[in-house]
Order: sequence, then C-alpha cells, then structure tokens
Amino acid sequence: MKIHEYQAKEILKSYGVPVPEGRLATTAGEARTAAEALGGAVVVKAQIHAGGRGKGGGIKIAGDPEEAYGYARDMIGRNLVTPQTGPEGQNVKQVWIESATDIARELYLGVVLDRDQSRLVIMASSEGGMDIEEVAAATPGKILRETVDPAVGLQPFQARRLAFGLGLESEAFKQGVRFIDRLFAAYLGTDCSLAEINPLVVTAGGSLVALDAKMNFDDNALYRHEDIRELRDTDEEDPLEVDASGFDLNYIKLDGEVGCMVNGAGLAMATMDIVKYAGSSPANFLDVGGGANVERVENAFRILLSDAGVKAVLINIFGGIVRCDRVAEGVVQALGNLPVDLPVVVRLQGTNAEEGARILENSDLKFTVARELKEAAEAVVAAVQGRRQ
Repeated sequence: MKIHEYQAKEILKSYGVPVPEGRLATTAGEARTAAEALGGAVVVKAQIHAGGRGKGGGIKIAGDPEEAYGYARDMIGRNLVTPQTGPEGQNVKQVWIESATDIARELYLGVVLDRDQSRLVIMASSEGGMDIEEVAAATPGKILRETVDPAVGLQPFQARRLAFGLGLESEAFKQGVRFIDRLFAAYLGTDCSLAEINPLVVTAGGSLVALDAKMNFDDNALYRHEDIRELRDTDEEDPLEVDASGFDLNYIKLDGEVGCMVNGAGLAMATMDIVKYAGSSPANFLDVGGGANVERVENAFRILLSDAGVKAVLINIFGGIVRCDRVAEGVVQALGNLPVDLPVVVRLQGTNAEEGARILENSDLKFTVARELKEAAEAVVAAVQGRRQ
C-alpha cells in the first residue's frame, strides 16, 4: 500500500525524523491561509501516488501567500502527468504547503528489501534529488549500501559508515547517524516495503531535513497497523484493483488483450509469460487464490469484463488444495450468471482434473477446454487474433 508524502512525513516525524513544517490544502484559499501561517515563502507540492512530480510541474516554490494561491489553483482539480503516471496523468485533489528550506546539499537515503540476500539494505548517495535508478546506472560507485543482519539489527558503526560516506561532518555527521537510525526504526516499526527520502537535504545552517518522503507498506502486515490502513487513498488506485481487493482478489491491470484468471502467483507469472510467447500479451494479473469458489470466479469475471482492453479470457487453475471439479462447477455457474460475449479458454490440472474437464465440456456454455498450458495459450491467442479481424 502506498501513502501520500504528507502522510509519510507525519509517520517519520513520530519516529524522530526531522521534516519541514507543513499544512494540507484542498482549495487554493486553504493554500493561501497555510502559506500565511508558515511565514510566506513556501513550496506547493501536489499530492499524488507518483514520483517525478517536479518534472511534471507538481512542485512550485512560492515567494508569498498570493503566489502559493495561484500555484494551488493551477494544480488542484487537474491531472498531473509525470514519468510515473503515464500519459493520462493523475488527478490532484490536494496540495501540501511546506515551509521553504534553504538548501546547501541534496542527498539520498532509503531502506529497501533485497530479495536476493533476504536482508534489509540501507542505501545512500550524495546524488540526492535525482532518480536513484539513473544514478545507479550511470555512477554505481556513488550508491552506498549497508546490509542489515536480522539477528543483530542495524549496528551503530553501519550508520556512521554511511554518514561518513555521504561527506557529513561535525554536527551534521551526528545528525546523519541519528537520521539513519530513526528512518530504519520507522521502516521496521510500520512493516514497510520501502522507505525513501529523496532528497535528504543539508540546510545552509547545517541541519538535516527530509525534504521529501515516500513510504510503501506490506499489505500482508496491515492487520497490525489499523492507523496506517486508514491512510489508504483509493482515489489514487485503479478502480478495478480497488474493486478486486474487496473480494480478496489479487488484481493488477496491465495493457494487453488476454484476461488471465489463475490461482497462485507463480502460476500467474508462468501464464502471462506463455501468453506473451504465444503471440499476445496479458491484460492483467488476477489471482483468485486457493479458494476458487463460485463467488470468487464470478467477481473475477466481472472485473475482467469491465476492462475494455480484454479481447479473450484464459482460466488456468491448478487443483492442489482446491479440487478441479469444484472449480469447474464454479466456472459454469459464474459464466451462467454473467453476460459473457468474449472467447473463454479453460485449462484445469491437478486433483480431479478429468472430472472437471467433463463438467465443462458437458455444460451448455461456449468455451474452449484445453488440457495443456501451451494448448490453452495458443487457443486464447488465436481467439484474440480472430476478434481483431
């Protein structure tokens, strides 16, 4: 789950991470009032779940409250296009009015999970304010890394080594060590999947401040953080993904033509790969999980059919815990309840797969039954190509 910058800063502040003072505004008038309260010179920052806001015109420095009013008026209610939103952009519903900071240096600091090592890694760079991916590609030596052993946690010498590597000195060095420690504590304490400060700035007065903040959270741990769960902004998410989450369906919209309904993330990845190999591309990642019952299948179909880009549907279910005959009964009932006018290919393997295939073949519904995944992929791609003609 993602949250807005201002929400991330509130969380970081509660862990002792220094952030600039700011106010949230949903109208241009509120932005003017906030700027007045903050002393006049402020930064107006569009609040959307996407990076690259500065490149899209979503971050503006205002010298006085009237200028802040004008920038907020131009941002609120309009779509902001950034390198991460796609050409359609993201609608701006609120802006964060923040005290202007006198910047001497811009740094980068983040905590991520390195899946190759199964360890948390703290990353830092003197090249703050830039896309960290570009820095890593162009000048990998400027990316500092400290891997944290889960048995002992972040050690003081690691924080000191990072602060030294960033070129911090004297009081800024001490602040840097504490900053790293507090950011890591926030990451652990809230079950983050990503905590990123870009830029982390050294002010003209020598203080360290998180000028920006990005935090993503592990959805599987949100049951432990009801306060964080309440920060979810569904307006920033794809409507179909929001709909799917209400039925415990794992759905991610893609830009292809084949709607893929599967059970299990590994099977989903393999299904998408073979659809691509067969000559088309997946329109989604849709995992109905281990309980592929009638309700789940029906809601999954409804979501797939809501995507105008879907030209055909591939159901690929492996019966391990769930029996294929029960899945087949669910598919038949679900398709009978919905107006489906797209080609549907079904492939069942595993427990009671043959019985499931007979149930599908003996039904009055029109769909193709495949025994092997390659056969299923080729059949659904052929159906897509037939609809193009």
